[in-house]
Amino acid sequence: MTAVRSGPPPLPVARLASEKAGTRDTGANAMQVYTPPLRDMRFVLHELHGSAELSTLKGLEEVTPDLIDAVLEEAGKFVTEVLAPLNQSGDLEGCTYENGVVRTPKGFKEAYKAFCEGGWNGIACDPQYGGQGLPASLNKLVEEMLCSGNLAFGICPGLTHGAYEALKNHASHELKDRFLPKMVDGVWSGSMCLTEPHCGTDLGLVRTKAEPQGDGSYKVTGNKIFISAGEHDMAENIIHLVLARLPDAPKGIKGISLFLVPKFLPREDGSVGPRNGVTCTGIEHKMGIHGSSTCQMSFDEATGWLVGEPHKGMRAMFSMMNSERLSVGTQGLGLGEAAYQAAVAYAKERLQGRSLSGAKHPDKPADPIIVHPDVRRTLMTMRAYNEGCRALAGWVARALDLMEHAEDAQERQRAEDFTALMTPIVKALFTDLGFEATSMGMQVYGGHGYIRDHGMEQYVRDARIAMIYEGTNGVQALDLVGRKLPAHMGRYLRSFFHPVLNYMDAKLDDENLGPLITPLSKAFGALQLATAHIAEKGLKDPEEAGAAATQYLRLFGMVALGYMWVRMAEVAFEKRVSNPDDAAFYEAKIATARFFMEKLLPDVAALWGSIKAGKASMMALDEAMF
Repeated sequence: MTAVRSGPPPLPVARLASEKAGTRDTGANAMQVYTPPLRDMRFVLHELHGSAELSTLKGLEEVTPDLIDAVLEEAGKFVTEVLAPLNQSGDLEGCTYENGVVRTPKGFKEAYKAFCEGGWNGIACDPQYGGQGLPASLNKLVEEMLCSGNLAFGICPGLTHGAYEALKNHASHELKDRFLPKMVDGVWSGSMCLTEPHCGTDLGLVRTKAEPQGDGSYKVTGNKIFISAGEHDMAENIIHLVLARLPDAPKGIKGISLFLVPKFLPREDGSVGPRNGVTCTGIEHKMGIHGSSTCQMSFDEATGWLVGEPHKGMRAMFSMMNSERLSVGTQGLGLGEAAYQAAVAYAKERLQGRSLSGAKHPDKPADPIIVHPDVRRTLMTMRAYNEGCRALAGWVARALDLMEHAEDAQERQRAEDFTALMTPIVKALFTDLGFEATSMGMQVYGGHGYIRDHGMEQYVRDARIAMIYEGTNGVQALDLVGRKLPAHMGRYLRSFFHPVLNYMDAKLDDENLGPLITPLSKAFGALQLATAHIAEKGLKDPEEAGAAATQYLRLFGMVALGYMWVRMAEVAFEKRVSNPDDAAFYEAKIATARFFMEKLLPDVAALWGSIKAGKASMMALDEAMF
């Protein structure tokens, strides 16, 4: 396959990397349990979303199910053998800062080298720049494994891919040819420099300045904070994408431009040259993701180059931000999966009490806690959310593939509409549910979950940041109701509403699916009513839309998960007959679909009721009364 450099990295590379990384058994790592859910990933890619159709897209002609399976398997081996063993030790050690230099935890630098040598950094990148040209729908599953095994490590290559997307879509050919091959290889990493001490979400307040020079370059001066992977020792150079203002910039968001500012200025031959005016002045002491540096950055007349058009920086930066928001959603899913697996393992081993219906293991002094209904409720909730999110992520990732590779302009537009609509939902819903899953996993462990040695509390701490960075989940909700719903007279909504409506109409009388379609139809009706309610009230009073935004996003997301679960159940009903050797897998899918519909989807009614209540009670108190 010409689009793939040399196929998936062979297992010996992963084994060698594990030896190079110098992983050590501290006694704590053994307590974190993670096995890549390859069977479910194959189900999502092949059976639910039809991976065979990928080969009909331009540039993906040689992507076969066998190739996909091989890449997933090798990625799983790399994560479990190289990255997961560094997760807890990396959290305990953390990054260190001294005189502008940031050092990552022991083993990270060697693991990153092996990661890049294996070609993992560029699997979904354009072969023109050295990438393997594999589909986004495959890459997102690899991302999920990275997040499950070692989120702190995965942040750096994730940011590099986001920077790659921004440059590929908006930079000049000269900048792309000069910087992208090194970034695709991973020899150079990327960062996103938006936030300043006085401004976060409101980027119209950015003060960083960019002065044009006579040679086409700019001198960038200003300070940025909360810059993930802004400084580290894993890559030889770091390519910062920096928001700044030109001297003639208009006020507010319309005066923002985007600049490429490298840590080291590259020479003509591509090697790193002198140090640029970029300095890390400190790193944050954080609640979680200790193995990833969160940096305070100073730009002192640093040389940079304009990306895209003057004063159009947000357009270019959103290529990176939207990519990162989908990736952050994947972080929530990845941590939720790791927490679920650990909780299941513990629940099967921990002996406490007897089953309410009589002893299930009379040969033991007590039954394992998995026999208890409330533990089952907790585990089933985690499972239903994780598998539902994985299916929904697969649907959105397929749209990314269509945006990139479909030859029909209308098909690309539909995919772009759908991706735009679903990006805030994926980011906010997946991270909300990921944090809930890690918290539920800790609850299953009881007191042992609160103890560091077992590793569960790390998942909780790491998951919490995903609800905040790349735009807080409240901001995602405002983006959904304020931008995505009214865009192009509701055109984005049609990309979701039409396929769901058509599917329900077609399957309502299906003997197997009818009992699942009925609650989905009710929930979808609530979504339609809530959408019309917000559109009507929001026109008269924007605060009404703002008051409903978070609950509307959750409602929308629950309906999307419900749709995925009915579709998964449809496949499972068919395959349990045609593939009896795997009947247990499909029976579990059907049972989990029923659980979601009966126990979780009814939350939609409460969400709709709260939305209808409006803003009055939440806005009633005078500011001084708080």
